[in-house]
Amino acid sequence: MSEISNQHSQINNQQSSWFASWFDTPYYHILYKDRNYREAQIFMDNLTHYLNLPEKAKVLDLACGKGRHSIYLNQLGYDVLGADLSENSIAEANKNENATLHFKVHDMRETFEDKFDAIFNLFTSFGYFENDEDNLKTLIAIKESLTEYGFAVIDFMNVHQVIPNLVPEEIKTVDGIDFHIKRYVADNHIIKEIDFEDNNKKYHYTEKVKALALEDFQNMMDEAGIYLLDTFGDYKLKKFHKNTSERLIMIFK
Repeated sequence: MSEISNQHSQINNQQSSWFASWFDTPYYHILYKDRNYREAQIFMDNLTHYLNLPEKAKVLDLACGKGRHSIYLNQLGYDVLGADLSENSIAEANKNENATLHFKVHDMRETFEDKFDAIFNLFTSFGYFENDEDNLKTLIAIKESLTEYGFAVIDFMNVHQVIPNLVPEEIKTVDGIDFHIKRYVADNHIIKEIDFEDNNKKYHYTEKVKALALEDFQNMMDEAGIYLLDTFGDYKLKKFHKNTSERLIMIFK
């Protein structure tokens, strides 16, 4: 079976998976259109500087969405591949392709044939799978897609800070759409339910992310034969503090 048809079958098999449907809708991008991309760019400036990546290094942006961060990394001078499960997002990202910027539909559990000097999995794009084994598979795939001297970065929420500060309910209005959002913790997952109406049609989507703490990542990394080099607690790469840091940023190889 070809890689593309294999991906199609994986996507079809996952129609029950929230991310396979929600990320492929235009509403996902509407809801999150106001994300702070300048902050994200500063993060990538800090990250690439910290990693001291060689000029024209090969960088993988894993779970790249529409490729906004891939484009910025490419502007910094890197040879970038953006990969995402969402066909619609990749179709949009492809409009920005050039000689050193490419995009492809890819399941993050699968190893790449190419090897990368750096792999970035940014903005809590991990922990989506129902099965813990799939999270481990993703880590192994990342490790096996690195060059001998390559580094990987996972930028995840800090569950010890997020859970006590969850906003249980809010209404967020974007482009004239009222998104009714509920957040709660169940079965060791942080769940966000999103309800809204557009053109007289009602929609309901769910985001569900495993509440993985640093210890959980360390256990998985030990199992995957991965060496955790450093942890940071925010996009300025300040020290990670378990109860107060906004983010859990892990550098490993």
